[in-house]
Amino acid sequence: MSWPIGDLCRMSGVTSRTLRHYHRIGLLEPERTGPGGIRHYGRGELLRLQRILVMRELGMGLADIARVLDERTGEADALRAHLRDLVAERDRIDTLVETVRRTIGALEEDDGMHDVDRPEELFAGFDTTAYTERARAEWPREWERARQASEELTEEDRDRQQAELAAQMRRMADHLAAGTPPADPAVQAEVHDHYLGVSRMWTPDAGAFENLGRVYAEEGAWRAVYERVAPGLAGYQRDAMAVYARERLAGPGARSEADGGSGCGSR
Repeated sequence: MSWPIGDLCRMSGVTSRTLRHYHRIGLLEPERTGPGGIRHYGRGELLRLQRILVMRELGMGLADIARVLDERTGEADALRAHLRDLVAERDRIDTLVETVRRTIGALEEDDGMHDVDRPEELFAGFDTTAYTERARAEWPREWERARQASEELTEEDRDRQQAELAAQMRRMADHLAAGTPPADPAVQAEVHDHYLGVSRMWTPDAGAFENLGRVYAEEGAWRAVYERVAPGLAGYQRDAMAVYARERLAGPGARSEADGGSGCGSR
């Protein structure tokens, strides 16, 4: 039994445009093509599409999905592996949900700042892979450099980086509470330290660094972490990073100034 492309779209929720794209790149070829060029898909293609959709939900890119499918693992074994990944992702989401719940409770009880002293709780359930596809598309060379640098980090390195970032967030929250403008030299000194920390993994230019600040402030895991430290901190960090990008990273000679210019020494 086979189903025409229209039926498959209705059953799976995948658009015909996506299915045609999968066909063009060899990811999902139809069982046959009927009169008028109508694509038809059999049981095997439906199972393959299911695996593709599962891996897409796990955040995998199409090239990685194609590589996994080309390994030709038995269907049951492949689905067991996907099931393990889904369970792991569910557990991560459950942890993140609990983190957000604690955040809400902390914000309702007090300023929530006590959690900054425990980075392992502040970042519980946080997973930067949610941003992987976006970073890979927008900054492919920088993303590859960051990926390689990340693989070299030990658990101690990660713990130290989280502790440094948590401490930096608290200092920024203090500036926010004091009403210090984002362009103030003291705030910009903190942003410079943040820039140096990011540069250990990859070196953003002015546009990339300003966009990174916007990522922190938009809905997602990063915003949740910043807002847990202090309400409004995500937007404050974004605005301060925008000032730094325009004044320290844009224009001739900006990179050398950012690397070691006056007034923003690393802590």
